[in-house]
Amino acid sequence: MANDIPFVSRPLPASPVDSPSLWFVFRGTRLLVDMRVEPHVVPRVLSPADIGVSLERQQYLGGLGDAHCLAGEVDEAADPPPGYAFYGLRRLHDRMPAVQFQVAVRAVQLVAWDRDNQYCGRCQTPLELKAGERAKLCPACGLTRYPRISPAIIVAVHRDDRLLLARALRHPAGFYSVLAGFVEPGESLEDAVRREVREEVGVAVDDIRYFGSQPWPFPDSLMLAFTARYAGGELELEASEIAEAGWYAASELPATIPPPISIARALIDDFARRNGRY
Repeated sequence: MANDIPFVSRPLPASPVDSPSLWFVFRGTRLLVDMRVEPHVVPRVLSPADIGVSLERQQYLGGLGDAHCLAGEVDEAADPPPGYAFYGLRRLHDRMPAVQFQVAVRAVQLVAWDRDNQYCGRCQTPLELKAGERAKLCPACGLTRYPRISPAIIVAVHRDDRLLLARALRHPAGFYSVLAGFVEPGESLEDAVRREVREEVGVAVDDIRYFGSQPWPFPDSLMLAFTARYAGGELELEASEIAEAGWYAASELPATIPPPISIARALIDDFARRNGRY
């Protein structure tokens, strides 16, 4: 999941924004892209007003090569300009340049953070941007608000040559994935792996190993992926979370698993490669 995009994150521009810039404009969580070209790209204009887009809020993201990158948000009822459309990021994963997609993943989270942090949660004073940092500062009480990142573990549990897959209640029939859950306050990542597996399917694990990570902006997660070895117990499903679960050989993986965009799929594909499926 590593990438080498030439993007430099900055809370403020290092030089004047006086040339056409890359604008990551969102309507909710949908990104404005140019449909007239393949792959789709975000507008490169001096201002979104140049293509008839009126922003409610905007913020600086950083630099991408020789271009400034900015994010903006429009009203939920706003229509795209001719030749453009608003698309969810999941649909754009393989339909826009990878470097722009990675910046869009940052941008959608920062737009949501900006939207949801207009006032101080302690004293209700309007927040201001903090100089030199990606943060907001309350001028009255001094409270600082940084962009929220919610860490979550995701784990591929192996039992000899079989992989534990489950269908969550929120997923459609036939869709299976590895287990995942949010990290709780005061909990290590390894403890979160043990707890989530125990809570959701009732088994113990050991030999927990780091696999990789992925920002997951739906809305603000950082997925931290692990592999683990089955260490005992029988499958006992958490009724409020898991509809089905079982152990699958590489040759009998379910037909519907997570899409290539996700680190869940990377974990499953890694298991399949190491067990002769690919």
